[in-house]
Amino acid sequence: MSAKLKRLNRVKELLNNRFISSHENLVKILDSEGIDVTQATLSRDFAELGVIRTITEKGPRYILDAHESGKQIARLIGFEILSLDHNESLIVVRTLAGRAPGIAHFIDRLNNPEILGTVAGDDTVLIIPSSHNHINNIVLLVKKMMTEQVG
Repeated sequence: MSAKLKRLNRVKELLNNRFISSHENLVKILDSEGIDVTQATLSRDFAELGVIRTITEKGPRYILDAHESGKQIARLIGFEILSLDHNESLIVVRTLAGRAPGIAHFIDRLNNPEILGTVAGDDTVLIIPSSHNHINNIVLLVKKMMTEQVG
């Protein structure tokens, strides 16, 4: 796992489990854990993760915004899909190695009534439509995912 990915995961963990009210506070915590980060890098991390500042009864707090982080995940999904093919009954999505389960999970979580479900291998996702009449709509949805326009 890259240093950036480790840092991003730790930032998410800290934001979910602690009251973080300032960049400085988070930089100190990360520094005490041996993660060297500047405030500028942390600002970019916040933008990438969809972190927002909210006001609570205890004062300002940084939190992960589900809507924004959902957009970020959708952008990542687009990078992981390699190709798309379909026939009159099923849709097959080819992905980077090991990424099919995550993409299938993302598609399932869309709760799209046109999709009965997905089956994932290592690098292939089978999308099962609720009707063959929905194939074109689902194909368009996956194509939007591939071009980072889902959200």
